[in-house]
Amino acid sequence: MNMKIESDDPRHPVRNFLDEEGRLKTWPSRRKLQLAALEWLASNFEPGREYTEKEVTALLDRLHTFEDHAMLRRDLVDGRWLARERDGSRYWRLKVA
Repeated sequence: MNMKIESDDPRHPVRNFLDEEGRLKTWPSRRKLQLAALEWLASNFEPGREYTEKEVTALLDRLHTFEDHAMLRRDLVDGRWLARERDGSRYWRLKVA
């Protein structure tokens, strides 16, 4: 799992939103930063692997502290970083973040 920001650049757009353990501690208010955060979250999903909704929720819960996995899951699907079956039974990564 890729919980660390890959860039050593302290100006990385998501870095200011992470706690000491590398988890999102707050959700950015600016859309540009939200997209950067979603891209970072998506990078923690393995390409080619299928996930259940429970697995997606568990992974997202390990990556943030503000307890809104439903919003994150929805934004990842709406932004086309993840796709899902219509019934929500299966998720997979689309974009390479």
